[in-house]
Formats: sequence, C-alpha cells, structure tokens
Amino acid sequence: MIDLKITLANVFGFNSFRPGQEDIINHLMQKKSLLAVMPTGAGKSLCYQLPALLFENQTIVVSPLVALMNDQVDVLKDLGIKAERVHSGMSESDRSKAWEGFQNSWIKILYISPESLMRDSMLNALRTLKISMFVIDEAHCISKWGSDFRKEYEQLKDLQYHFPNAIISAFTATADEETRADINNKLTNNKAKIFLYGFNRPNLSLAVQQKYNWREQLIDFLEDRYNQSGIVYCLSRKQTEDCAEFLSKKGFKAIAFHAGLDTKVKNNAQDRFMTEDNLIICATIAFGMGIDKANVRFIAHVSLPASMEAFYQEIGRAGRDGEDSDTMLIFGNDDVYKRKGFIDNSNAPDSFKIKEHKRLDALVTYCNSATCRRQTLLSYFMESCEPCEKCDNCINPPERIQGTEYALMVLKTIYYTGQYFGSNHIINVLRGVFNEKVRSRGHDKIKTFGFGKNNSTIFWKTFIQQMVSSNCLRINIQKYGAIQITEDGKKIIEGDDEYFYRKILLDTPKKEKKSKIGRISSSTLLEEKSLLSALKSIRLKLAKKRGVPAYIIFPDTTLHQMITNKPQTLVEMSEINGIGPQKLEKYGEIFLSIIKDFN
Repeated sequence: MIDLKITLANVFGFNSFRPGQEDIINHLMQKKSLLAVMPTGAGKSLCYQLPALLFENQTIVVSPLVALMNDQVDVLKDLGIKAERVHSGMSESDRSKAWEGFQNSWIKILYISPESLMRDSMLNALRTLKISMFVIDEAHCISKWGSDFRKEYEQLKDLQYHFPNAIISAFTATADEETRADINNKLTNNKAKIFLYGFNRPNLSLAVQQKYNWREQLIDFLEDRYNQSGIVYCLSRKQTEDCAEFLSKKGFKAIAFHAGLDTKVKNNAQDRFMTEDNLIICATIAFGMGIDKANVRFIAHVSLPASMEAFYQEIGRAGRDGEDSDTMLIFGNDDVYKRKGFIDNSNAPDSFKIKEHKRLDALVTYCNSATCRRQTLLSYFMESCEPCEKCDNCINPPERIQGTEYALMVLKTIYYTGQYFGSNHIINVLRGVFNEKVRSRGHDKIKTFGFGKNNSTIFWKTFIQQMVSSNCLRINIQKYGAIQITEDGKKIIEGDDEYFYRKILLDTPKKEKKSKIGRISSSTLLEEKSLLSALKSIRLKLAKKRGVPAYIIFPDTTLHQMITNKPQTLVEMSEINGIGPQKLEKYGEIFLSIIKDFN
C-alpha cells in the first residue's frame, strides 16, 4: 500500500493534507471517477497531481487558459515532476518537443486545452498510449458555457467512450446542485462520485452598496488600500480602461485587462499582477480563472456579475492565503437590465436562458438581502451557517420600514402609464418632473403625478429596485426594460398584502477600519516588516530570473512561516510547510542567509 503522506512530504513539501484532499486522492487511487467541488484555496490541484504522479501510466489535464497551464506546469517542474503543456502560445518546435516527451513516456502529466484535445488527430494519437486519467479543470464550463462559449467543453463528454478504461475526474470551485448533476451526467453518465466540501470562505467579508456614483463609492472602499493587491471587476472593456485611468489619477497603481487587448499586453498585465505587490487590475471576466495569487486582499465589483455562481467564482480570487480579505459589490437597476439583455441576446437555447435568468435573479436577491450576506450566499448552494458577524448586514443591520404607501404610489403610476415605461420615466412622473416625454404623453395629468416629490431620484431608484427584487415588479426585456406589475404587486394594490422595504441610506457610511492584529503583513514590529520585505525581494529576483510568478518560488504563507519559525539550518527549513526536498535544494541556503542576516 502506497503511503500518500510520504509522497506529500517528499515531493510537495507538506506535512498533512487539507480537509477533503485525502478522501479524494484515495478515491482516485482506487481508479474511480469523481467530481470534486472545493472552495478556492482548498488545494484542488494537489488532489489530481499526487495520484497522477503515482499512477503507472500518464495523465491528461484539460485546462481552459494558457496562463493557467503555464503556472501549473512551472509549479510542477519546480518540484521536480515531469510535466509539460501543449498550447497555441508555444512555438511549433516547443509543442513538438512536449508531445514527443509525452508520447515516449518521459512526461508524466500533460496539460492541454479542450480545443487541442478534442481534435480527431489528437484523440487518435492518444489511443495508442495508456492514459490512466483525464482531469477536467474548471469543470463548471461544461455546464455553464459549453454550448455558447467553447463548444469543445461540451465535446469532453465523449472522452468516456473514446477511453473507457481511463478515470474521468472533474474539479471546480463552484457549481450549484443542478450544475453538479449536469456535469456528472455529461462526463460520466452519472457514474462519478460527487465530493462536496463546502462553499464557506470565513476569511472573506461581504458587502453590497446600491449604486449612485461608482467612482466615488470605489474610492471610499479603496481609501486605506494603497498598499494592497486587488481586482476591480467591470462590465465592459471601456469601463476597465476608464476605471484604471481613474484609479491611477487617484494615486493607485492600476492597470486594465480585457479580451480586446493585444496578447503581449495581456500577458504583461497578468505577469505584473502575479509578481508585483500593491497592484490593482481593473478587468472584465476575461481575467481571473485559475489566478493563483495568494495575497489578493480585495475584490470589488462596480457592476453586477452574471450570476450567483459567477459572483462566487470572482470573489473567490481574494484571500487564497487564508488571511482576512474584503469584497464589495456595487450595483444598480441598469446593471440588471444589461445582464438580462446579455442572456436574451445570446445564442444559447431557451432552456439555458431560463436557468441563467433564475441565477441572475438569485444574485439580485442577494444584493437586496437584509439578513447576513454569508447566510444568503451559502443558502443558494444549499448550505447554512451562523450569522458571520463581519458582513455589512451583520455589522450594521438594515432597518425594515413600512412602505405600503410608497409601494402603492409606484404601482399606481406604473398602472396609469400603461406598464410600458422604464424606471426613469416612472420616477419622473412620481417626482413631478415636467419634461417633454411626460408632457407629450399627458402623464402630468395622472393622479400620482408629483406624489413622490419629497423623495430624491436615488431614493426612488433604490425603492423600485427593491420592489423588483421582492417580485412585486418585473423588468420586461422584450419591451425594452418596461417595469410591469406582478401578481404579488397586484395583491398590494388590492389591499391583500403590505410592503416593507429595507431602509435606504442615501449617504454611504465610511467602513470602520478593521483590526489587523495577528497579520504579519501589517505587524507593528519593524524587524518583521523588514524581514518580510527582504524575503519578498529575493523571491521576486529569483522569479524574474526564471521567468515565473513569484508564488511559484514560495507562496506568502511559506514566507510568513519562515518569519515565525526563523529556521537556522536546512533541517529546520525543511520542516516548514511547502518546502520539499526539491525546493530546499534550490532555494534553502538563499533564504536561510536572508533570515540569518536579521538575527
């Protein structure tokens, strides 16, 4: 019987498995297929890399991004594991060399894109080899995007027929119950065992703000974050560039990233983000999948993500080192309208669109929740928890106010104007704004004209948003965003129901500074700060020399443990988590010399 922990220590440099890893590895070692859903930072990669190393035959890892493949292979090579990749960003000679090595069994693990794998020529070539396992990374793509984004992900379902003796293993950080069932059905005809290890990330704080001026709100959020790395997610390419320029003018080190940029520009942006501290990247969803930067301290959204699952994926890029990190979502009605339009204008089948609308509706409900954000988020994934005491709703519980009178004003205005107009026009009528559109349609003559003049436009926008979230109103995309009354709204009009709304704060309160006690990066001890700076400096120098991200040399958590333990010998250095024999031989003396200089 193979001792997995010996391999774990001797190759990967870890003293113990993280929760869930050993169960998954043992299942794979029995040559059984599985789907594993594990939160970001839980160590998914090791779950398939360790068995791949021990299997008699070879392993194929299907990965969606070139940058992700490069990082994973660089990590494995640094550990002395024979791994390679084949992708379009490599020269023809390098691809041929990598394939030759795999074909001749010199290479144990090969990373490849779904597009390259599912070519007839590649499948035919692989049939001549003995493949122990296929690993499908970021497996949610099969269910979420397979039909509309990258059709080759959908084709991966045929692997079980092409290679009936191979293990099919799938890994992802996010998949709701329906998505899990869909992945399992497509990849294995429901033969895989599903391992679910929870979605709770206790180190992430959650907050939502109603949008009134995203630039001002973003600056408030970033006020004390000049020395932190983070990601700001934007809805459009133009917004990423506007956001990066705006933050740069405010003194932040910020760059833009989106799919329309030149490949070299994108690669440079990603390399900078992975190797530099204190850099903010303003990005569309084109950035982030597989990003393994441990010390991302915050994620901000200045527009609404596509769904609850997308939101969870994106905030999951913060705090991979386990340290406290913050998330902020800023959204408004216009975001909801645009997102619904994206869904309806896609080439996906109607059944897929219906599901995506439901996922988006769940996210809007999360945004308007008056209870613990973590409880609302986890409930979507069929989990529960105690109130987190660190989200905005726990720290400052929102007040619920009797709002039936206001709701009737809105509902009657919508009814009198024919349920044909968007929220801006409804608000103008409510507030008694006598503009051309109101005058030409005679809406200054209806009974509710001016009834809401004592409240601001921002108030009414937010109030209507809450009514949409509460299913009293709906946005009709086919009628260009017309606000219409639902059955629940009719009950209020008829006097059969009341309406309570969450108190609307027109002035966003400043967030209290959180204590950083116990976090080495902000220690008040100058010596420890200086040592951490020196360790990071030599790490960056080594990383640049090798042309890899800094974390591949050592992650921040390993540097922190060096500071805590202050090893004086290679034996003591080897006891630090993440330092196996290969890394000890390559880097041990270099980092020991830095630590000794501070004694």
